[in-house]
Amino acid sequence: MVYGQPAVAVAIDARIRVIIEESESGWLIDGMPFEKHRHPHLDAILKRVWVGSGGRPLSVKIESELFGAAGLGSSAAICSAVAAGLLHIGGTKVDDLPLSGIATTAHIAEAEAQGGRASPIDTSTTTLGGAVLVSDKKESLANWQYTRDLRIDGQRRTWEVHSVDIPQSLSEASLVIGFSGRPGPTAQMVAKVAELLENEPERMTDIERIGNVTRAGTTALSLGNLQAVGIAMNECHRLLQGLGVSDDDLDRMVEAALPSSLGAKLTGAGGGGCMIALTMEPRRTAEAIELVGGRTMVSPLGAQGVRIEND
Repeated sequence: MVYGQPAVAVAIDARIRVIIEESESGWLIDGMPFEKHRHPHLDAILKRVWVGSGGRPLSVKIESELFGAAGLGSSAAICSAVAAGLLHIGGTKVDDLPLSGIATTAHIAEAEAQGGRASPIDTSTTTLGGAVLVSDKKESLANWQYTRDLRIDGQRRTWEVHSVDIPQSLSEASLVIGFSGRPGPTAQMVAKVAELLENEPERMTDIERIGNVTRAGTTALSLGNLQAVGIAMNECHRLLQGLGVSDDDLDRMVEAALPSSLGAKLTGAGGGGCMIALTMEPRRTAEAIELVGGRTMVSPLGAQGVRIEND
């Protein structure tokens, strides 16, 4: 959610796996001594769910299928996975995992690790799975799940988190994620847009258009209209280009994907990082993106969220 406008995120089938075991050698992260300053997200979640209640030392191993530092929500996925894992080894049954509580705990931990700033969209998506809509109000076009609030710079921010139905008929569609190889500088891009809007306040209409496009795309997704979803993605990318959020690498990957896709746009903060394409021809789309220098992964449209895979 940016400047009061809604945002939609879809879970991808690239897992963060967290293996948690009791440790007789003190706290360990990937076999090495746990250093809080190197793992602030993990430190925050452990303090809230485990250490704060006098929990015994653990060994935590993290395996990732995601591109590193690519704006795909890896830190949020780690927070959600660790919270679920700690609840499980603490005695919570798999079928009783409180998803809204996991998402809330993960969001608070991520905000603490990031100096008090974090949107709940990544932690909600990695926890709930499927498609998630986050807005500053309850939206009739999606299924309201819970409210999140957080105090940022002395002001209370509130988000309404929704799930979006994805019809079974869309199971043949795929998402192709293209990574530029460079992380997106989130803080710089946020500051850049803020400066643009301060100097050209009339550009706020573009932000409002992005909100309208997001709502239209959400409705199209829930109705199973992939063509309309693709049109919304293309229009959103065009508006983000106009705001200076995209860059040459992202634009090249988007243009390369379009001939074989229903739609394509940047994802994350922009200025690097990743783009996504909605397609019925994932192999062709991935090859086109790779030909212009991108690294790719393919996912179904709306993967499962947090889960316990084994005991």
